[in-house]
Amino acid sequence: MPAVDVTDDTFETEVLARSESVPVVVDLWAEWCGPCRTLGPILERVVDATGGKVALTKVDVDSNPRVATTFQVQSIPAVFAIANRQVVDRFIGALPERSVQEFVDRLVVEPSEADRLVAAGDEASLRKAVELEPAHEGAVVALAELLAGRGESDEALSLLARVPESADTRRIAAIARLAHSPGVAAADAGADGIEDRLTALLARVPGDDDARQEIVDLLETMPADDPRRDHFRRALASKLF
Repeated sequence: MPAVDVTDDTFETEVLARSESVPVVVDLWAEWCGPCRTLGPILERVVDATGGKVALTKVDVDSNPRVATTFQVQSIPAVFAIANRQVVDRFIGALPERSVQEFVDRLVVEPSEADRLVAAGDEASLRKAVELEPAHEGAVVALAELLAGRGESDEALSLLARVPESADTRRIAAIARLAHSPGVAAADAGADGIEDRLTALLARVPGDDDARQEIVDLLETMPADDPRRDHFRRALASKLF
């Protein structure tokens, strides 16, 4: 895969956001820099050999001063490795190919057995993945969602307690808690049903903690772009504060 030319305007998307899914090598160079022209083809060759496990980007520091300032570059070529929006490795100067290979090899993380089981996606594989890595976030979230969807709430919530809170864990925990709520059937009936349920629950706040939790859970399960989420969140806040 060819290197991507990155500018000040595309740095967020092409480097930082992309680094959340794959390590990104950033090659800071300039047209007048002889060592840069030596290093560039080596980087392209070595990164291309990873088969997409590492991405390569190039930044012309003369045309993109904001990126150069971000990395506090004083000499080029300067090469940085970004993973999950953080600099995890770097080097300055035109290194020989063996050294570049070692640099890139450190970025390639082979999937674990648990990762492969999560990719399979069936319940037996997910349970095996959790046995191998009890706090494997992908395995825990996928298995908890499966369990919550069929009403096995206690096990789903117990699993979710093993991993850091995220938008996915909040949503799945809400589904698990709502599975045994007497008002969920009405809320599932459609727009009128969920609005009627939320309105009825609001009338019981702030004196009823169960009602407050059910409102929060119902809102978590609604689409992120549903305008009723903000409306009822504000209504709940006004009741509580």
